[in-house]
Amino acid sequence: MSDREAGFREFVAARMEPLRGLAYLTCGDWQVAEDAVLSALAKLYVKWNRVDNPEAYARTAVVRAAIDETRRPWWRREQARSHAMPDSALSDDATGAIDERLRLRQALSGLPARQRAVLVLRFLEGLSVQQTAAALRCPEGTVKVYTARGLGALRQILGTELEAGHEAAV
Repeated sequence: MSDREAGFREFVAARMEPLRGLAYLTCGDWQVAEDAVLSALAKLYVKWNRVDNPEAYARTAVVRAAIDETRRPWWRREQARSHAMPDSALSDDATGAIDERLRLRQALSGLPARQRAVLVLRFLEGLSVQQTAAALRCPEGTVKVYTARGLGALRQILGTELEAGHEAAV
Protein backbone atom coordinates (compact mmCIF):
# COMPACT_ATOMS: atom_id res chain seq x y z
CA MET A 1 0.00 0.00 0.00
CA SER A 2 1.37 3.39 -0.95
CA ASP A 3 1.74 6.37 1.37
CA ARG A 4 -1.05 8.09 -0.56
CA GLU A 5 -3.49 5.27 0.14
CA ALA A 6 -2.42 4.95 3.76
CA GLY A 7 -2.95 8.68 4.36
CA PHE A 8 -6.35 8.57 2.73
CA ARG A 9 -7.40 5.52 4.76
CA GLU A 10 -6.35 7.22 8.00
CA PHE A 11 -8.31 10.33 7.03
CA VAL A 12 -11.44 8.30 6.24
CA ALA A 13 -11.17 6.30 9.47
CA ALA A 14 -10.92 9.50 11.51
CA ARG A 15 -13.52 11.62 9.67
CA MET A 16 -16.16 9.17 8.38
CA GLU A 17 -18.60 9.44 11.29
CA PRO A 18 -18.39 13.24 11.72
CA LEU A 19 -18.91 13.68 7.96
CA ARG A 20 -21.85 11.29 8.04
CA GLY A 21 -23.40 13.26 10.91
CA LEU A 22 -22.89 16.50 9.02
CA ALA A 23 -24.56 15.04 5.94
CA TYR A 24 -27.46 13.73 8.01
CA LEU A 25 -28.11 17.10 9.58
CA THR A 26 -27.94 18.69 6.15
CA CYS A 27 -30.41 16.34 4.45
CA GLY A 28 -32.29 14.55 7.26
CA ASP A 29 -31.96 11.01 5.90
CA TRP A 30 -29.30 8.49 6.92
CA GLN A 31 -29.18 6.67 3.58
CA VAL A 32 -28.87 9.90 1.62
CA ALA A 33 -26.22 11.05 4.09
CA GLU A 34 -24.24 7.86 3.56
CA ASP A 35 -24.45 8.29 -0.23
CA ALA A 36 -23.33 11.91 0.05
CA VAL A 37 -20.31 11.02 2.19
CA LEU A 38 -19.23 8.18 -0.07
CA SER A 39 -19.60 10.37 -3.15
CA ALA A 40 -17.56 13.15 -1.53
CA LEU A 41 -14.84 10.75 -0.40
CA ALA A 42 -14.61 9.25 -3.88
CA LYS A 43 -14.03 12.74 -5.30
CA LEU A 44 -11.49 13.49 -2.58
CA TYR A 45 -9.56 10.28 -3.29
CA VAL A 46 -9.03 11.33 -6.90
CA LYS A 47 -7.63 14.70 -5.77
CA TRP A 48 -5.95 13.50 -2.56
CA ASN A 49 -2.40 14.63 -3.45
CA ARG A 50 -3.53 18.02 -4.77
CA VAL A 51 -5.82 19.09 -1.90
CA ASP A 52 -4.22 21.38 0.67
CA ASN A 53 -6.93 21.03 3.33
CA PRO A 54 -8.66 17.64 2.94
CA GLU A 55 -11.00 18.21 5.88
CA ALA A 56 -12.39 21.44 4.44
CA TYR A 57 -12.66 19.86 1.00
CA ALA A 58 -14.51 16.84 2.40
CA ARG A 59 -16.87 18.97 4.49
CA THR A 60 -17.74 21.16 1.51
CA ALA A 61 -18.19 18.18 -0.81
CA VAL A 62 -20.42 16.39 1.71
CA VAL A 63 -22.70 19.39 2.22
CA ARG A 64 -23.00 19.96 -1.52
CA ALA A 65 -23.68 16.29 -2.20
CA ALA A 66 -26.33 16.17 0.54
CA ILE A 67 -28.05 19.26 -0.86
CA ASP A 68 -27.88 17.85 -4.40
CA GLU A 69 -29.42 14.56 -3.26
CA THR A 70 -32.39 16.36 -1.68
CA ARG A 71 -33.04 18.06 -5.02
CA ARG A 72 -33.57 14.75 -6.78
CA PRO A 73 -37.24 14.21 -7.76
CA TRP A 74 -37.41 10.71 -6.27
CA TRP A 75 -36.17 11.96 -2.90
CA ARG A 76 -39.14 14.30 -2.53
CA ARG A 77 -41.58 11.50 -3.41
CA GLU A 78 -40.06 9.17 -0.83
CA GLN A 79 -40.34 11.58 2.09
CA ALA A 80 -43.02 10.95 4.68
CA ARG A 81 -45.92 13.35 4.40
CA SER A 82 -46.59 13.78 8.10
CA HIS A 83 -44.07 15.84 10.04
CA ALA A 84 -45.98 15.97 13.32
CA MET A 85 -44.01 15.10 16.42
CA PRO A 86 -45.63 12.72 18.91
CA ASP A 87 -46.88 14.25 22.12
CA SER A 88 -44.51 13.66 24.99
CA ALA A 89 -43.90 15.19 28.36
CA LEU A 90 -40.42 16.47 29.15
CA SER A 91 -38.84 14.80 32.14
CA ASP A 92 -35.66 15.16 34.14
CA ASP A 93 -34.07 12.01 32.73
CA ALA A 94 -32.27 11.65 29.40
CA THR A 95 -35.49 11.48 27.42
CA GLY A 96 -35.89 15.23 27.74
CA ALA A 97 -32.61 15.81 25.92
CA ILE A 98 -33.55 13.24 23.30
CA ASP A 99 -36.95 14.86 22.79
CA GLU A 100 -35.27 18.24 22.39
CA ARG A 101 -32.84 16.87 19.78
CA LEU A 102 -35.72 15.25 17.88
CA ARG A 103 -37.67 18.51 17.93
CA LEU A 104 -34.65 20.41 16.65
CA ARG A 105 -34.02 17.85 13.88
CA GLN A 106 -37.68 18.03 12.88
CA ALA A 107 -37.53 21.82 12.81
CA LEU A 108 -34.32 21.73 10.74
CA SER A 109 -35.96 19.39 8.24
CA GLY A 110 -38.58 22.05 7.60
CA LEU A 111 -35.98 24.54 6.35
CA PRO A 112 -34.78 24.85 2.76
CA ALA A 113 -31.62 22.85 2.10
CA ARG A 114 -29.26 25.84 1.76
CA GLN A 115 -30.51 27.49 4.97
CA ARG A 116 -30.17 24.18 6.78
CA ALA A 117 -26.63 23.75 5.41
CA VAL A 118 -25.65 27.24 6.57
CA LEU A 119 -27.00 26.65 10.08
CA VAL A 120 -25.31 23.26 10.36
CA LEU A 121 -21.96 24.61 9.16
CA ARG A 122 -22.13 27.72 11.33
CA PHE A 123 -23.41 26.27 14.58
CA LEU A 124 -22.61 22.55 14.50
CA GLU A 125 -19.28 22.65 12.71
CA GLY A 126 -18.39 26.03 14.23
CA LEU A 127 -17.34 27.65 10.95
CA SER A 128 -17.14 31.42 10.59
CA VAL A 129 -19.20 33.37 8.07
CA GLN A 130 -16.18 33.48 5.75
CA GLN A 131 -15.50 29.76 6.02
CA THR A 132 -19.15 28.91 5.46
CA ALA A 133 -19.28 31.16 2.41
CA ALA A 134 -16.19 29.45 1.02
CA ALA A 135 -17.63 25.99 1.71
CA LEU A 136 -20.90 26.80 -0.07
CA ARG A 137 -19.30 29.01 -2.73
CA CYS A 138 -21.59 31.93 -2.06
CA PRO A 139 -21.11 35.53 -0.87
CA GLU A 140 -20.73 36.23 2.84
CA GLY A 141 -23.88 38.34 2.69
CA THR A 142 -25.84 35.30 1.56
CA VAL A 143 -24.55 33.32 4.53
CA LYS A 144 -25.62 36.12 6.87
CA VAL A 145 -29.08 36.33 5.29
CA TYR A 146 -29.56 32.54 5.38
CA THR A 147 -28.40 32.47 8.99
CA ALA A 148 -30.86 35.15 10.04
CA ARG A 149 -33.75 33.67 8.06
CA GLY A 150 -32.98 30.12 9.20
CA LEU A 151 -32.76 31.09 12.87
CA GLY A 152 -35.96 33.11 12.53
CA ALA A 153 -37.75 30.16 10.97
CA LEU A 154 -36.47 27.83 13.70
CA ARG A 155 -37.63 30.23 16.38
CA GLN A 156 -41.03 30.43 14.74
CA ILE A 157 -41.34 26.65 14.33
CA LEU A 158 -40.09 25.85 17.81
CA GLY A 159 -41.96 28.76 19.38
CA THR A 160 -45.23 27.60 17.78
CA GLU A 161 -44.62 24.09 19.12
CA LEU A 162 -43.91 25.45 22.59
CA GLU A 163 -47.05 27.62 22.53
CA ALA A 164 -49.19 24.71 21.29
CA GLY A 165 -47.74 22.45 23.99
CA HIS A 166 -48.33 25.10 26.65
CA GLU A 167 -51.95 25.63 25.56
CA ALA A 168 -52.59 21.87 25.58
CA ALA A 169 -51.17 21.59 29.09
CA VAL A 170 -53.42 24.40 30.44
